[in-house]
Amino acid sequence: MNHRILIVVCLFSIPLMMAGQKKFDRSQEMGLMGGTAYYIGDINPRKHFGGNLKLAGGLFYRHNPSRRISIKGSFLYGRIEASDAQSKDPWQQNRNLSFRNDVFEGSLTVEINYFDYQIGTKEFISPYLFAGLGYYSMKPQASFRGVYYELQPLGTEGQGTSEGGAKYKTTGLSAPFGVGIKLNVYSIIAINLEWGMRKTWTDYFDDVSGTYVDPALLADENGYLSAVLSDQSLEPELPTGNNAGLQRGDPGRKDWYSFATIGIAFRLGKSPTNCWNNIDFSR
Repeated sequence: MNHRILIVVCLFSIPLMMAGQKKFDRSQEMGLMGGTAYYIGDINPRKHFGGNLKLAGGLFYRHNPSRRISIKGSFLYGRIEASDAQSKDPWQQNRNLSFRNDVFEGSLTVEINYFDYQIGTKEFISPYLFAGLGYYSMKPQASFRGVYYELQPLGTEGQGTSEGGAKYKTTGLSAPFGVGIKLNVYSIIAINLEWGMRKTWTDYFDDVSGTYVDPALLADENGYLSAVLSDQSLEPELPTGNNAGLQRGDPGRKDWYSFATIGIAFRLGKSPTNCWNNIDFSR
């Protein structure tokens, strides 16, 4: 999968990118970023930039202890959506599940520039790799008769019933990593292009993980909506008229989510003094 290739590229590039870095005055930046978000999971198992792409955006602060290393704190929001109806897999089409999820993320990452780079100097462009630790909050929802309902409180896979376990958490840790490019456009302004994956340790970004539960049990203990949103299959696979006990998702494969953004960064304080700043571009 593409995100696994990305991990290998990041790991093998770090030693090359760390070589030959120069000392310089530390600097700070603040910025805005916007773009899109998507996920990889049970309803969109393979396709990067798949599902219904929605807008994403956020803020960041970057500290630059050297021209090759940056430390960035960021806050991002994005909505992810996917539907079995868009799959080419007949089994998924018959399962007929869909969801949307509002994801909020705070993260701290380390960026390693491929070239020496600093806003306001002749080192005006560099690809970079990043990796770090994030914390997310999510809210999976599904639509019934035109109204969206939060899925975690409903326990659609039997969570919270006498025969099920505890309800899953809607917050947790993630491991962001990815690639980007930084480009100076003015003495204190730069553009950043970035694509990153987030590894998670949950399988419930889409509220789909295990097996179908007896709809009578769900309706009795979790309510009518729980039973309806648990099984929306077009044709039940069992003669009983429901899919109780059959596979609904794959708990062995945890969910991933991704942000792809373009950002604008503003250098805080004075620009570095060197020959780059003394060039008169108006002539």
